[in-house]
Parts: sequence; structure tokens; C-alpha cells
Amino acid sequence: MADFRESQNKAHPNKTNTLMTGIIFLLILFVSIQIWFLFGALNNALQENFSFALTTFTGSAILALASGWILRYLPDPIRRDKEG
Repeated sequence: MADFRESQNKAHPNKTNTLMTGIIFLLILFVSIQIWFLFGALNNALQENFSFALTTFTGSAILALASGWILRYLPDPIRRDKEG
């Protein structure tokens, strides 16, 4: 079975572009929710409601890790040297 990168390189360019668009959409969604969580946590921390702040900080950290994990599925740049 071929790994993800090999099958992606063999795929039709439209499929690769669709995949890249979907991944970028997910990253934008995750970062938007993460910012929303951080603002909610900051607002509650300023009001001294730390139980909710801890939950939103945890959710924000999980989204940051998920975003980093999803980044590895972005296609290789077109100008990348195939020999090196």
C-alpha cells in the first residue's frame, strides 16, 4: 500500500487542489474557534470565573495540537526539488 505522499503525487491535480482547499478550510476553522475560546477564557479569567477559563484554555490547546497534526497533510510545494 502506498503512503499518503506517494498517492498524492500520483493524483490528478484537481484532487490535490480540492484536498488542499479542504485542509486550509479546516485550519482556518480550527484557528477561528481557538481564538474564540481564548477570548472567552480571557473574559472569564478577568471576571474570576476560573473553572470555565481552564476548560476553554484546554480546548484551545487541543485545537492547536490538531492544527499542527493536520498541517502534515498539506501537499508539497510545486517547486520542491525532487532529488534532494
